[in-house]
Amino acid sequence: MFSLFIRNLIFTILQPGLVVGLVPYWLIRNKVDSLFVFPLKVHQYVGALIFILGWYLIFYCVYRFAIEGRGTLSPADPTKNLVVKGIYRYSRNPMYIGVTLALVGEVIFTLSSALLVYSTIVFIAFNLFIILVEEPRLRRDFGEEYLAYCRKVRRWV
Repeated sequence: MFSLFIRNLIFTILQPGLVVGLVPYWLIRNKVDSLFVFPLKVHQYVGALIFILGWYLIFYCVYRFAIEGRGTLSPADPTKNLVVKGIYRYSRNPMYIGVTLALVGEVIFTLSSALLVYSTIVFIAFNLFIILVEEPRLRRDFGEEYLAYCRKVRRWV
C-alpha cells in the first residue's frame, strides 16, 4: 500500500501538477507578483474557490483509484479494478473535470487570456485522449463491465 501511495504521489505531481501548476506558471510568470495584492478582488476569491474545488476532485479521484482501483491515475500504471463508486457514479471522468476546474479557477483568478487559450487546448486534448486512447483501453481491459458502466454514466456530467 505504501508503494501505491508513493506512485500516486509521483504521478499526481507529474501529470496534474504539470498541467495545472508548472505550465500555467510559465505562462503568467511575469505577472505573478502583481496578482497577490491584498485585498484580493472578488474574481480572485471566486477563482481561488474553483481552483480548490478542482484540486479536491483531483485528490478524491487519486484516492478512489488507489483504494478501489488498486492503481494510479497514470496510463503507465493503471487501475486493476474499474472505479465506479462515489463521484464516478455521475461522471466517467471526474479527474479531468477537476483539472479543468483548477485551470478555470486560475483563468478567473488571473484574468489571463494566455491561460484561457491554454485551458481550452488542454480541454480539447483531454477529449481527444479520452475518446481515442482511454476509452478503447478501458473497453479492452474491462470489457462488458465498462460497456455497462458507459450505458449508465455519461462521459462528463
